[in-house]
Amino acid sequence: MEIKVIITGATGMVGEGVLLECLLHPQVKEVLVISRKPYSGQKHPKLKECIVPDFFNIDSIENQLTGYDACFYCAGISSRGMNEADYSYITYDTTLHFANKLATLNPEMVFSHISGSHTDSSEKGSVMWARVKGKAENALMKLPFKKVYNFRPGFMKPTEGQVNIKGYYKIIASLYPLLRLLMPGLVSTLKEVGLAMINSVLKGYSKSVLEIKDIKILATG
Repeated sequence: MEIKVIITGATGMVGEGVLLECLLHPQVKEVLVISRKPYSGQKHPKLKECIVPDFFNIDSIENQLTGYDACFYCAGISSRGMNEADYSYITYDTTLHFANKLATLNPEMVFSHISGSHTDSSEKGSVMWARVKGKAENALMKLPFKKVYNFRPGFMKPTEGQVNIKGYYKIIASLYPLLRLLMPGLVSTLKEVGLAMINSVLKGYSKSVLEIKDIKILATG
């Protein structure tokens, strides 16, 4: 089985890590990166790119979005310094608008969404970002895709060769062997996240919400 996938957020750390795994994987036939700015990493025969300044204005590229088996939605932003309305616009409104369009164009698609560890499925907790992410997860699971998976990674070790890495994640990478020993349930590698997302399409999984331990299980196939 070969698959064609759409990836958002490839200009960020998580999306780039997932992209690199897709380019390496023999069963991923084609990757379409959709982002607001060009991806500055490697070129590859599998890789296609579509620049979309506004994810709310994608009608003009509908013909480029059909015929795909999966979307790995890795776009996002930190909630640091943001109010709930602005954070919701990016994390909930933008994500759902894009996902709704894909569900219309590709009803047999698997939609795998990067959320976050400690996301609040009740949508009622005191932590703003966790509520908003929980709301996004819940809404995505109601869309008419073949399957929706919400991935909740914690600290992730970047993949060698990545260019989009924030400074503090470089520190985490150097400490990863110690973190994995002391807190195995809180850390993973971006390689594991990428492989788990690919396997969510190729093999499926019994849960719609995947915590770190689930991500590691699915990554091994």
